[in-house]
Amino acid sequence: MQQRKSNRIPVADSSSSQERERGNASTTAVPLVNISVVEGRPAELPCDITPPGEDMLHMVFWFKDEAGVPLYTIDAREKPVTKAQHSSDSGVFGPRAFFRTSFPSPAVLVIDDIKRHDAATYRCRVDFRKGQTRSFRYNLTVIVPPEQPTILDRWGRILNGTAGPYEEGDTPYLTCRVTGGKPQPMVRWLINGRVKDEEYENNAGDVIENRLTLQPINRSDLGSNFTCEARNTDLVDPKETSISLDLNLKPLSVIIRRLGREVIGNESLLAGKRYDVECETAGSRPPAVITWYKGRRRQLKHTTEERSENRTVSTVEFEPGVEDDGKSITCRAENPNVTGLFVEKSWKIDVVYPPIVSLNLGSTLSPEDIKEGDDVYFECHIRANPSWSKLVWIHDNQILAHNTSARIIWSNQSLVLQSVTRSSAGRYVCAATNALNETRSEPLHFRVKFAPVCKEDRIIVVGASRGESLDIACRVEADPPAHNFRWKFNNSGETLEVAPARFSMEKSSGVSVLRYTPSTELDYGTLSCWADNVVGTQSRPCLFQLVAAGKPFPVRNCTLANQTYTSVEVKCVPGYDGGLPQKFVLEVYHGDVDYLASSQPLYNVSNPDEPSFALAGLEASVEAGVHVAVYAVNAKGRSQPVILSEVTYRDAEKRTGQDAGIVLSPLIGVVVGALVTLVLIILVVVVRVRRERVAKPRHEKPAELSELPPQQYPLQNSQQTVETDPDVIPNKFEGNLVEVSPPSYPGGYPPGHWVTPGPTPSIDELCHKFTGRPTELRLPSRSTIPSLPGMPGMPVTGVMVGAGQGVVIGGAQGVVVGGGQGVVVAGECLDGEAIKRRLMANRLPESCV
Repeated sequence: MQQRKSNRIPVADSSSSQERERGNASTTAVPLVNISVVEGRPAELPCDITPPGEDMLHMVFWFKDEAGVPLYTIDAREKPVTKAQHSSDSGVFGPRAFFRTSFPSPAVLVIDDIKRHDAATYRCRVDFRKGQTRSFRYNLTVIVPPEQPTILDRWGRILNGTAGPYEEGDTPYLTCRVTGGKPQPMVRWLINGRVKDEEYENNAGDVIENRLTLQPINRSDLGSNFTCEARNTDLVDPKETSISLDLNLKPLSVIIRRLGREVIGNESLLAGKRYDVECETAGSRPPAVITWYKGRRRQLKHTTEERSENRTVSTVEFEPGVEDDGKSITCRAENPNVTGLFVEKSWKIDVVYPPIVSLNLGSTLSPEDIKEGDDVYFECHIRANPSWSKLVWIHDNQILAHNTSARIIWSNQSLVLQSVTRSSAGRYVCAATNALNETRSEPLHFRVKFAPVCKEDRIIVVGASRGESLDIACRVEADPPAHNFRWKFNNSGETLEVAPARFSMEKSSGVSVLRYTPSTELDYGTLSCWADNVVGTQSRPCLFQLVAAGKPFPVRNCTLANQTYTSVEVKCVPGYDGGLPQKFVLEVYHGDVDYLASSQPLYNVSNPDEPSFALAGLEASVEAGVHVAVYAVNAKGRSQPVILSEVTYRDAEKRTGQDAGIVLSPLIGVVVGALVTLVLIILVVVVRVRRERVAKPRHEKPAELSELPPQQYPLQNSQQTVETDPDVIPNKFEGNLVEVSPPSYPGGYPPGHWVTPGPTPSIDELCHKFTGRPTELRLPSRSTIPSLPGMPGMPVTGVMVGAGQGVVIGGAQGVVVGGGQGVVVAGECLDGEAIKRRLMANRLPESCV
């Protein structure tokens, strides 16, 4: 959509446009098209801007009368029409004009809210880049509708709705007066929709009148409709004013009844409810004028009125009020042309209503002089029909019970409060109930003046670094507001008064702000603040504990629990809070973890108590996983984030699991094969060890054990080397299952190496070290093998599968299985290739060896 602009085109363009216009005017005769528009409505002046052939639109100018300066300009040079620059002269149309090109051709100049002075000749000139200039001329005529017609009687009185009443044989004389209108309107009379008189005359100025003189009237003319119509254009509906003819006869009877009922009964009316009451009169010609009265001749306005030959039915919509109880509703039917001839009927009404309640402070009390410790009382004024049966007192939406120990006393329609406190202040309401409803009074705002007290009834901890300037705000509540503040500082060594120049006061809001900058350790301590008002001095100061503070430390030991494809629980241990209350924030990222620093989080979750979060609705894809960052925040800033990557399974894993059903992955096959291999080896070892024990006494000490290098297995004391389980295979596993893949150690070791406390001999060295066929190999117990570097307290025992990496199963003894070399099992050298060939003979997978 194009935008309206009030700026004008450059002067150079205007001058050249004027020159071109003069040249075109001399050679081309542009026809003039007449357009009429009603004042106040929009006008549309078409202008075809479609370029001929392959040409392009250059400029469009609109001119008024013979003016040389355009009133509206469209600059489409070097740009499409939709992006053309529009300029409307603020002295002519300004924002009222807009050249619309978005609809199908031709384009039109839309002028909103046409004024009388807009009537003129307008010219549109279209310039193309190559083709001949195109022009259009319009004569805009603004039609001004006339004002609403006015009907006058013989004496110049304005008639509204009814003419008369007349008596039979009278000759009515009616005048229709119309003011204004351009062009001059045509004024005519219509009787019952038929044209009666079209002759009108022009009086002084722009006033036009049409006078209608009727023949003597009779009963058939009763209720005839006389319409005065003024028209000066077919573009809008004519202006009309109508009246009806009334004749004289006297009424005979009057009946009052509720709408839809035959007679009025002894029923009660509910205050505030609308009732339709009907009055019927008969025998009057013209229909009697029905007047409604309430009480002492206070008229009620009827809403509807039905008339026939000698019958009139009037309906009033009546809403009784509380003050109407016991008053009379009167219907009076009167012939307005016959003096003193009328008939009336009255109905005494009984109005019921809920209690009307008002609450006031005791008449002997001054609302501005009540302070803590004073005795006060309230008075509840009730007016009800039927009488009230229950009264309740309410303070700030809480019902007050009669309680002398709490010094709350009810007495008839009064409430007494003894020794009021500042908590007694607030909004008081009294609620009265009768058979209809419960009504509450308007709230009475009760004020109790009191000495200042702290808004926060606690010690506020303020953290600050050395040299950091703080604005410490002391906020108090007081009525009237506090007019004076004072501050004190206290540390373990001294108490100091704070000079008034050091702090500011805002008496209207009850706030004092102290500018404080701790420089040394002695500047940390307790700040106290007191305030005074006209009631007294604050009894308990506001306390601020200044502590040294900084940013919080990062969280640590983060773990993942209940991990699924779309959800996960993250739990961490909080770090040092920096001396200030801290909260914890988790941010969720989606993408490559290497570019996390430059990514925007999808959303974040905060926990004010602990770094524990439960996430759901997460989505990971094959290309990118879901990562989270956890950090702590206090008033001094935020800690370094802790990044947890790949907290959910990826979509690829999810789809594989769904499609494959219950299919074991290759990793599970490898693990199962390794376990089967271990079980077979352990069985072989157990059988052979049992045979060796039968063949050799237990008390013989293997000679090979003494030949172990001392640097590999340090000597232990007798208590440490006592064997608790003589079997090669332990009866039970002690410890936990730990995965090492591979472990990280200080100083660094290349992957694929198993680190022991000393130089670890190769399998060939072990096999050559133990000559002969040993019957038993006693490895040191758990207590004799030092812990691995970087894994303190974890015993290095169990089973190792592969070349330096594998699974450690808690226990004091175990088996080492390697590939490509011999295997040491309970001191024996086994040929790995032979074991492999034997296992393959049983069709075990090669990955299990």
